[in-house]
Amino acid sequence: MSYADDVFIENCKKILNEGVWDTTGPVRPKWADGTEAHTKKTFCIVNRYDLSKEFPVMTLRKTGFKNCVDEILWIWQKKSNNIKDLNSHIWDSWADENGSIGKAYGYQLGVKHKYKEGEMDQVDRVLFDLKNNPLSRRIMTNIYTFQDLHEMNLYPCAYSMTFNVTGNKLNGILNQRSQDMLTANNWNICQYAVLLHMFAQVSNLEVGELVHVIADAHIYDRHIPLVEEMIKRPTFKAPKFVIDKSVKNFYDFTVDSFKLEDYEYNPPIGKIEVAI
Repeated sequence: MSYADDVFIENCKKILNEGVWDTTGPVRPKWADGTEAHTKKTFCIVNRYDLSKEFPVMTLRKTGFKNCVDEILWIWQKKSNNIKDLNSHIWDSWADENGSIGKAYGYQLGVKHKYKEGEMDQVDRVLFDLKNNPLSRRIMTNIYTFQDLHEMNLYPCAYSMTFNVTGNKLNGILNQRSQDMLTANNWNICQYAVLLHMFAQVSNLEVGELVHVIADAHIYDRHIPLVEEMIKRPTFKAPKFVIDKSVKNFYDFTVDSFKLEDYEYNPPIGKIEVAI
Protein backbone atom coordinates (compact mmCIF):
# COMPACT_ATOMS: atom_id res chain seq x y z
CA MET A 1 0.00 0.00 0.00
CA SER A 2 1.07 3.57 -0.62
CA TYR A 3 2.10 5.30 2.61
CA ALA A 4 -0.23 8.14 1.61
CA ASP A 5 -3.13 5.66 1.66
CA ASP A 6 -2.12 4.53 5.14
CA VAL A 7 -2.08 8.08 6.46
CA PHE A 8 -5.33 9.06 4.78
CA ILE A 9 -7.18 6.02 6.16
CA GLU A 10 -5.85 6.66 9.67
CA ASN A 11 -6.81 10.35 9.53
CA CYS A 12 -10.31 9.65 8.23
CA LYS A 13 -10.96 6.96 10.83
CA LYS A 14 -9.93 9.40 13.55
CA ILE A 15 -12.34 12.03 12.25
CA LEU A 16 -15.20 9.57 11.74
CA ASN A 17 -14.75 7.86 15.11
CA GLU A 18 -13.60 10.72 17.35
CA GLY A 19 -14.50 13.89 15.47
CA VAL A 20 -16.91 16.60 16.58
CA TRP A 21 -19.80 17.97 14.51
CA ASP A 22 -19.84 21.73 13.84
CA THR A 23 -23.64 21.87 14.07
CA THR A 24 -23.75 24.07 17.17
CA GLY A 25 -23.91 27.23 15.05
CA PRO A 26 -23.99 28.66 11.52
CA VAL A 27 -21.18 27.88 9.05
CA ARG A 28 -19.98 29.79 5.98
CA PRO A 29 -19.84 27.03 3.31
CA LYS A 30 -23.01 26.12 1.44
CA TRP A 31 -24.02 23.32 -0.90
CA ALA A 32 -25.28 24.21 -4.37
CA ASP A 33 -28.89 23.94 -3.13
CA GLY A 34 -28.21 26.55 -0.42
CA THR A 35 -28.04 24.10 2.48
CA GLU A 36 -25.36 24.79 5.09
CA ALA A 37 -22.42 22.42 4.58
CA HIS A 38 -21.59 21.06 8.02
CA THR A 39 -18.57 18.93 8.87
CA LYS A 40 -17.27 16.39 11.30
CA LYS A 41 -13.85 17.63 12.35
CA THR A 42 -10.79 17.08 14.48
CA PHE A 43 -8.22 19.61 15.66
CA CYS A 44 -4.59 19.60 14.51
CA ILE A 45 -3.53 16.61 12.47
CA VAL A 46 0.21 16.37 11.79
CA ASN A 47 1.48 14.02 9.07
CA ARG A 48 5.07 13.36 7.99
CA TYR A 49 6.09 12.10 4.54
CA ASP A 50 9.67 11.07 3.77
CA LEU A 51 9.93 12.05 0.11
CA SER A 52 13.26 10.25 -0.24
CA LYS A 53 11.41 6.94 0.24
CA GLU A 54 8.31 7.32 -1.94
CA PHE A 55 6.04 9.87 -3.54
CA PRO A 56 2.94 10.42 -1.35
CA VAL A 57 0.12 9.89 -3.83
CA MET A 58 -2.89 7.82 -2.75
CA THR A 59 -4.19 4.84 -4.70
CA LEU A 60 -7.59 4.61 -2.98
CA ARG A 61 -8.77 6.82 -5.84
CA LYS A 62 -6.95 8.68 -8.58
CA THR A 63 -5.33 12.00 -7.75
CA GLY A 64 -5.30 14.25 -10.83
CA PHE A 65 -1.54 14.63 -10.86
CA LYS A 66 -1.19 16.86 -13.94
CA ASN A 67 -3.85 19.29 -12.72
CA CYS A 68 -2.45 19.49 -9.20
CA VAL A 69 1.02 20.23 -10.60
CA ASP A 70 -0.48 22.82 -12.94
CA GLU A 71 -2.09 24.58 -9.96
CA ILE A 72 1.09 24.64 -7.87
CA LEU A 73 2.98 26.13 -10.84
CA TRP A 74 0.15 28.67 -11.26
CA ILE A 75 0.64 29.79 -7.67
CA TRP A 76 4.39 29.48 -7.08
CA GLN A 77 5.88 29.95 -10.54
CA LYS A 78 3.41 32.11 -12.47
CA LYS A 79 2.37 33.84 -9.21
CA SER A 80 -1.02 34.35 -10.78
CA ASN A 81 -4.41 35.03 -9.26
CA ASN A 82 -6.32 34.69 -12.53
CA ILE A 83 -7.98 31.47 -13.66
CA LYS A 84 -7.16 32.33 -17.28
CA ASP A 85 -3.60 31.22 -16.45
CA LEU A 86 -4.84 27.88 -15.08
CA ASN A 87 -5.62 24.81 -17.18
CA SER A 88 -8.41 23.44 -14.96
CA HIS A 89 -11.69 24.75 -13.56
CA ILE A 90 -11.10 24.15 -9.85
CA TRP A 91 -11.09 27.88 -9.03
CA ASP A 92 -14.03 28.93 -11.24
CA SER A 93 -16.46 29.25 -8.32
CA TRP A 94 -14.24 31.84 -6.61
CA ALA A 95 -13.35 33.95 -9.67
CA ASP A 96 -14.97 37.25 -10.63
CA GLU A 97 -16.14 38.25 -14.12
CA ASN A 98 -12.51 38.99 -15.10
CA GLY A 99 -11.22 35.63 -13.86
CA SER A 100 -9.51 37.07 -10.76
CA ILE A 101 -9.67 35.43 -7.33
CA GLY A 102 -8.54 38.70 -5.74
CA LYS A 103 -5.31 39.36 -3.86
CA ALA A 104 -4.90 35.70 -2.94
CA TYR A 105 -2.41 32.85 -3.41
CA GLY A 106 -0.10 33.64 -6.35
CA TYR A 107 -0.68 37.37 -6.01
CA GLN A 108 0.80 37.34 -2.50
CA LEU A 109 3.85 35.32 -3.55
CA GLY A 110 4.56 37.84 -6.32
CA VAL A 111 4.57 40.94 -4.11
CA LYS A 112 8.12 42.31 -3.79
CA HIS A 113 9.57 43.05 -0.35
CA LYS A 114 12.67 44.96 0.73
CA TYR A 115 15.67 43.04 2.08
CA LYS A 116 19.27 44.02 2.71
CA GLU A 117 20.13 42.24 -0.52
CA GLY A 118 17.51 44.16 -2.53
CA GLU A 119 13.87 43.73 -3.51
CA MET A 120 12.55 40.18 -3.99
CA ASP A 121 9.25 38.40 -3.86
CA GLN A 122 8.77 35.49 -1.46
CA VAL A 123 9.59 32.74 -3.97
CA ASP A 124 12.78 34.43 -5.13
CA ARG A 125 13.78 34.98 -1.50
CA VAL A 126 13.50 31.25 -0.84
CA LEU A 127 15.62 30.53 -3.92
CA PHE A 128 18.19 33.15 -2.84
CA ASP A 129 18.49 31.77 0.69
CA LEU A 130 18.72 28.13 -0.40
CA LYS A 131 21.63 29.10 -2.66
CA ASN A 132 23.39 31.63 -0.44
CA ASN A 133 22.40 30.82 3.15
CA PRO A 134 20.94 27.30 3.27
CA LEU A 135 21.43 26.91 7.03
CA SER A 136 19.21 29.90 7.74
CA ARG A 137 16.29 29.22 10.06
CA ARG A 138 14.31 32.00 8.41
CA ILE A 139 13.44 30.45 5.04
CA MET A 140 9.68 30.69 4.92
CA THR A 141 6.70 32.07 3.04
CA ASN A 142 3.33 33.36 4.22
CA ILE A 143 0.36 34.33 2.05
CA TYR A 144 -2.13 35.02 4.87
CA THR A 145 -1.77 38.80 4.60
CA PHE A 146 -4.32 40.40 6.91
CA GLN A 147 -4.40 43.79 5.20
CA ASP A 148 -5.47 42.12 1.94
CA LEU A 149 -7.98 39.56 3.25
CA HIS A 150 -10.93 41.78 2.34
CA GLU A 151 -9.78 41.64 -1.28
CA MET A 152 -9.47 37.83 -1.42
CA ASN A 153 -12.38 35.81 -2.81
CA LEU A 154 -11.25 32.93 -0.56
CA TYR A 155 -8.90 33.20 2.39
CA PRO A 156 -5.82 30.98 1.84
CA CYS A 157 -6.21 27.45 3.23
CA ALA A 158 -2.61 26.31 2.76
CA TYR A 159 -1.01 29.55 3.88
CA SER A 160 2.64 29.06 4.83
CA MET A 161 5.72 27.00 4.08
CA THR A 162 8.80 26.72 6.26
CA PHE A 163 11.90 25.35 4.56
CA ASN A 164 14.77 23.81 6.49
CA VAL A 165 18.03 22.31 5.25
CA THR A 166 19.38 19.54 7.49
CA GLY A 167 22.55 17.91 6.23
CA ASN A 168 22.04 17.98 2.48
CA LYS A 169 18.27 17.45 2.66
CA LEU A 170 15.61 20.05 2.07
CA ASN A 171 12.62 19.62 4.38
CA GLY A 172 9.40 21.59 4.49
CA ILE A 173 6.47 22.26 6.82
CA LEU A 174 3.16 23.07 5.16
CA ASN A 175 0.73 24.87 7.46
CA GLN A 176 -2.94 24.66 6.57
CA ARG A 177 -5.72 26.35 8.54
CA SER A 178 -8.48 24.15 7.08
CA GLN A 179 -8.80 21.07 4.90
CA ASP A 180 -11.64 19.25 3.18
CA MET A 181 -10.15 15.77 3.52
CA LEU A 182 -11.94 14.09 0.64
CA THR A 183 -11.46 16.68 -2.08
CA ALA A 184 -8.18 18.33 -1.12
CA ASN A 185 -6.00 16.26 1.21
CA ASN A 186 -3.95 14.21 -1.22
CA TRP A 187 -4.11 16.96 -3.84
CA ASN A 188 -2.25 19.36 -1.51
CA ILE A 189 0.22 16.72 -0.35
CA CYS A 190 1.19 15.89 -3.94
CA GLN A 191 1.51 19.57 -4.82
CA TYR A 192 3.86 20.44 -2.00
CA ALA A 193 5.85 17.25 -2.45
CA VAL A 194 6.46 18.32 -6.05
CA LEU A 195 7.34 21.83 -4.87
CA LEU A 196 9.96 20.48 -2.44
CA HIS A 197 11.45 18.37 -5.24
CA MET A 198 11.64 21.50 -7.42
CA PHE A 199 13.37 23.66 -4.81
CA ALA A 200 15.74 20.84 -3.85
CA GLN A 201 16.82 20.12 -7.41
CA VAL A 202 17.59 23.72 -8.37
CA SER A 203 19.45 24.23 -5.06
CA ASN A 204 21.67 21.11 -5.42
CA LEU A 205 20.00 19.51 -2.41
CA GLU A 206 18.36 16.15 -1.79
CA VAL A 207 14.69 16.04 -0.95
CA GLY A 208 13.80 15.19 2.65
CA GLU A 209 10.58 15.32 4.67
CA LEU A 210 7.31 17.09 4.03
CA VAL A 211 5.43 17.75 7.26
CA HIS A 212 1.76 18.66 6.85
CA VAL A 213 0.03 20.47 9.73
CA ILE A 214 -3.75 20.82 9.43
CA ALA A 215 -5.49 22.92 12.08
CA ASP A 216 -9.07 21.98 11.14
CA ALA A 217 -9.24 18.60 9.38
CA HIS A 218 -12.80 17.81 8.40
CA ILE A 219 -15.13 15.64 6.37
CA TYR A 220 -18.29 17.26 5.00
CA ASP A 221 -21.64 15.72 5.92
CA ARG A 222 -22.45 14.73 2.32
CA HIS A 223 -18.97 13.23 1.88
CA ILE A 224 -19.13 10.81 4.81
CA PRO A 225 -20.69 7.86 2.89
CA LEU A 226 -18.07 8.30 0.12
CA VAL A 227 -15.19 8.36 2.62
CA GLU A 228 -16.54 5.34 4.46
CA GLU A 229 -16.66 3.43 1.17
CA MET A 230 -13.26 4.64 0.00
CA ILE A 231 -11.24 3.67 3.07
CA LYS A 232 -12.42 0.05 2.70
CA ARG A 233 -10.98 -0.27 -0.78
CA PRO A 234 -7.90 -2.27 -1.77
CA THR A 235 -4.67 -0.28 -2.15
CA PHE A 236 -1.63 -0.46 -4.42
CA LYS A 237 2.07 0.33 -4.20
CA ALA A 238 3.12 3.92 -4.60
CA PRO A 239 4.19 4.81 -8.16
CA LYS A 240 7.66 6.02 -9.08
CA PHE A 241 8.03 9.79 -9.20
CA VAL A 242 10.14 11.04 -12.11
CA ILE A 243 11.46 14.59 -12.41
CA ASP A 244 13.35 16.05 -15.37
CA LYS A 245 16.88 16.23 -13.97
CA SER A 246 18.02 18.61 -16.71
CA VAL A 247 16.05 21.52 -15.23
CA LYS A 248 18.30 23.79 -13.19
CA ASN A 249 16.14 26.92 -13.04
CA PHE A 250 12.98 26.94 -10.91
CA TYR A 251 11.08 28.88 -13.58
CA ASP A 252 11.92 26.38 -16.32
CA PHE A 253 9.81 23.57 -14.85
CA THR A 254 6.60 22.75 -16.71
CA VAL A 255 3.78 20.30 -16.05
CA ASP A 256 5.60 17.89 -18.35
CA SER A 257 8.72 17.99 -16.15
CA PHE A 258 7.09 15.46 -13.81
CA LYS A 259 5.39 12.11 -14.17
CA LEU A 260 4.27 9.12 -12.15
CA GLU A 261 5.29 5.72 -13.51
CA ASP A 262 3.21 2.61 -12.81
CA TYR A 263 0.48 4.54 -11.02
CA GLU A 264 -2.30 2.08 -10.11
CA TYR A 265 -5.51 3.29 -8.48
CA ASN A 266 -9.13 2.40 -7.84
CA PRO A 267 -12.02 3.64 -10.01
CA PRO A 268 -13.87 6.88 -9.16
CA ILE A 269 -16.25 6.82 -6.21
CA GLY A 270 -18.88 8.92 -7.97
CA LYS A 271 -19.51 12.64 -8.19
CA ILE A 272 -18.05 14.61 -5.30
CA GLU A 273 -19.99 17.77 -4.50
CA VAL A 274 -17.85 20.72 -3.42
CA ALA A 275 -19.07 23.11 -0.76
CA ILE A 276 -18.62 26.78 -1.66
